[in-house]
Amino acid sequence: MLRALRALGLAVLTAGLTLTTVPAATAATPAAGSAAAPAAERPLTPIGGGTGIIFRITPTPEERQSFYVCTLTAVGRDNAGNLVGLTNAHCFIDEKGNKLVGEKVYRDTSPAGTAAAPADLNASRADLETGAIGEVTFVSTPNNLLNAGPKGLDYAVIKLDESRVAPTATVGGVTISSIGAPPPNGVRMCKQGHRTGLTCGIKLGTHDIWFTHLIWTNGGDSGSPVVSGQTLVGNAWGVQHSSAILDIIAEMNANGGVGAGFHLAV
Repeated sequence: MLRALRALGLAVLTAGLTLTTVPAATAATPAAGSAAAPAAERPLTPIGGGTGIIFRITPTPEERQSFYVCTLTAVGRDNAGNLVGLTNAHCFIDEKGNKLVGEKVYRDTSPAGTAAAPADLNASRADLETGAIGEVTFVSTPNNLLNAGPKGLDYAVIKLDESRVAPTATVGGVTISSIGAPPPNGVRMCKQGHRTGLTCGIKLGTHDIWFTHLIWTNGGDSGSPVVSGQTLVGNAWGVQHSSAILDIIAEMNANGGVGAGFHLAV
């Protein structure tokens, strides 16, 4: 897990055993600002697949010293009409293996990066004007690719606050207009991640319950939408692996609750 700390004026970067798209934590000078303004005083903030998110912020969002970042896979509605966002499960599993259901999520205000110039983790900070955009309601089994744990689709469900945010189909270089299965091997696909922006590569095949590809990712891109054209086919979680979005939706439907019946909001 990529983590940056600032102590005694020195930036210290540590890295443990990681996937290339695990959430990244860091610390930086606290952002100026205050709590979110009343909803009636501000326009809704657009979010969609590819929007960066920031969470697990300590000690507070206003005076953060440590935090984690990931990327939304998609924004849609469930059968109950809830506005929901999807991302990776491993974003919301702590060092002791606890699933962080109830975690508040904020939009990351830092500019999205590119493969050549990844977004600066020290620039990541919560959108305090909008405030918390939602709360985690479900965390699936993570991928566990590098250990002996049960293999999972690695997705999390966030119930979004419609008094603060509105769905958008386009973020960066990706527009999501439909949902479908991964394409045949050899077909070019792309992802939009907050850390490295738009990157593309061919589909290679399958590995256990996931599909594999040559799409470049980096820490903070976890959860990025993987698209074939404008069709959402999966969520990226690391080492050129993704979970098929149709499998994620099927599991949400089987589980019930927030997220069941997921379909695109725009």
